[in-house]
Amino acid sequence: MPHLLHPTAPRNGAPTRGTDGRFQRVRAPEENLPVEAGGPDSAGLEESLDPVEGPGPMPDAAPPAAQPLPEDRFLNRELSWLDFNARVLALAEDPRTPLLERAKFLAIFASNLDEFYMVRVAGLKRRLSAGLPVRGGDRLPLRTQLELVAEKTADLAARHAACFVDDVLPRLAEEDIRILRWSDLDDPERERLRTWFREHIFPVLTPLAVDPAHPFPYISGRSLNLAVSVRDPDGGSELFARVKVPNNVPRFVRVARDQPGVRFLPLEDLISVHLGQLFSGMQVVECHLFRVTRNAEVEVDEDRDEDLLQALERELARRRFGPPVRLEVAASISDHMLELLVRELDMDSQDVLRVRGLLDLSALWQVYGEADRPDLKDPPFVPATHPRLTEGEVPRSVFATLRDGDVLVHHPYHSFATSVQRFIEQAAADPDVLAIKQTLYRTSGDSPIVDALVDAAAAGKQVVVLVELKARFDEVANIGWARTLERAGCHVVYGLVGLKTHCKTALVVRQEGNQIRRYCHIGTGNYHPKTARLYEDFGMLTADPEIGADLTDLFNVLTGYSRQTAYRRLLVAPQGIRSGLIERIEREIAHVRLGMPGLVQFKVNALVDEEITDALYRASRAGVHVDLLIRGMCTLRPGVPGLSENIRVRSILGRFLEHSRIFRFGNNGDAEFWMGSADLMHRNLDRRVEALVQVSDPVARAELDQVLTAAFSPDVDAFELAGDGSWSRRTGTDEVPLTHLQELLLHRVGGTAS
Repeated sequence: MPHLLHPTAPRNGAPTRGTDGRFQRVRAPEENLPVEAGGPDSAGLEESLDPVEGPGPMPDAAPPAAQPLPEDRFLNRELSWLDFNARVLALAEDPRTPLLERAKFLAIFASNLDEFYMVRVAGLKRRLSAGLPVRGGDRLPLRTQLELVAEKTADLAARHAACFVDDVLPRLAEEDIRILRWSDLDDPERERLRTWFREHIFPVLTPLAVDPAHPFPYISGRSLNLAVSVRDPDGGSELFARVKVPNNVPRFVRVARDQPGVRFLPLEDLISVHLGQLFSGMQVVECHLFRVTRNAEVEVDEDRDEDLLQALERELARRRFGPPVRLEVAASISDHMLELLVRELDMDSQDVLRVRGLLDLSALWQVYGEADRPDLKDPPFVPATHPRLTEGEVPRSVFATLRDGDVLVHHPYHSFATSVQRFIEQAAADPDVLAIKQTLYRTSGDSPIVDALVDAAAAGKQVVVLVELKARFDEVANIGWARTLERAGCHVVYGLVGLKTHCKTALVVRQEGNQIRRYCHIGTGNYHPKTARLYEDFGMLTADPEIGADLTDLFNVLTGYSRQTAYRRLLVAPQGIRSGLIERIEREIAHVRLGMPGLVQFKVNALVDEEITDALYRASRAGVHVDLLIRGMCTLRPGVPGLSENIRVRSILGRFLEHSRIFRFGNNGDAEFWMGSADLMHRNLDRRVEALVQVSDPVARAELDQVLTAAFSPDVDAFELAGDGSWSRRTGTDEVPLTHLQELLLHRVGGTAS
């Protein structure tokens, strides 16, 4: 469907969506503007326009855009996040999704929920216990939020388990991919696994008794554990013990590799049937699996601690002892065993989840990886080299290419290795390059980017690397990279006190004859070659002198004492992104009041910032059309008459994680595009160094226009948000199926393999 990749919004006249979702010219009020099918009534449309343009309130009344906004205009961010994970679960439940991809989405849902509890729920609990005030525009009391989260999580966990037990597991068995129980095995298989258990598992198990001489053991976060009740056969009361399932061996044991199909046995099953060897002479009364999730936030007082790296290492050692925030137990657990766990772990009953089937379905990644069934997965693809970076018969440097104009790469459709990675590697090897400056938020375990920076330092170049030590869950890896780079002779800094450095920037300074030229990369994603094959991101490579000057100034802020806040072609948080975006939203409002078009389109991961949300509400009331493509949390209520009837919110999920951030403003036909690292959240706009860059290259602007136009097309598969906070999926029909945006883009660059 190639028409999806071409703009549908006309440039002459204010764009509005018709019944097919495409833009149409707004007619003047005297033309009797019709009501959209399924849209607000005519009174709601009139109220969203400035009074001077048609019927409205009396002259002494405030225009709609200036009237007070309702107090209930924000959705709760925690519940919105759970709605996002419900959309991930919907992909697992969808029978059109390839079977092993469904298993993968079940694993992603489980991992997402773990992190939600480790960070978000833990934060709510910490604020509640400390008596801190409520944050968030919805103003829900903390205790109420926790109750609603627990209720919604229980419903989603039940759906998650049902999808696995009742649907995906039987379908996998039909394809001869089986997750068995001990009772399903024949005698030779059992004997073989008994031998394997005795030689490989039994020596590392340590049963821990609980009695007056043995306190209840520490339960590490996200570990699988067996709660065991034993009794002396000669009489006596039941005794409790805990056995930890080893986490340094695969969760699923391959039953036999010399037979067709793939057959797994959960490791906890193998341990359970051999408990008699651990409790010799005792009778095992019952045994149940349980799992604890703990607070994983790390807090470092940067004003007090002189060495941030050492302080962070100390806090990471304490992280594993964070308070528990969730207890998952097997559905079969007895009431008295559950009461014991809740009491000993000092947990609230609302944080207990009884799970049907297997606990911790993130382990399905192992099944996905070991099942060699490409017919049950998405078709493989090879990322394409951007046409401007194709070397041809005579290899051409990235620098020569950028002197001819900017290059906008779109990962994973465009190869990271032949674009961003090649840019850094060529800079490291080029004798004319004098300096490389780069930010590193996350990277891979065997990072070619880090290797290139090490090589550049060894070659005598000045290499400055800002390593963000506080990148959540990557702290240990980043500490390692920081030390590696320091040993290689790179200048390593850790950013600004009180702020995370989240911007994705690289600056190469090159001597060319008698002049210095600067080459830049600014992206929406990390310098991580592995996630660049899984995350959808944009990156701009440019030799634009103004952007080069901006990045020079930005690195002076990051590495020195410069306090610059104004830039030529950048918006930089925490000072400039919120105000810069709101200024441009207000400009669209002004355009509409003068009878010109008004259009705002954002593609981000999250929208929870109240000031930007309110600006979008004001824009909608003024008649600006607002399109939002939001992968995760959204606290804005779209489609509410008199408030947001000109706003629509979509979410697109698929085989790639939608991660890029793009901002488009109609600007009366001369569209203005920005892209960068910032989501519309307090943490990004107030507590991080983020950077957005204005995209001015005509070809790059056209590419962004095509992607956004396709994303908002009525012919694309997407989830849509209603004003009450509910999400629904547009799926099309068998006769007229919808196109998936990611498949469309794969075909555009020729990345899909046969």
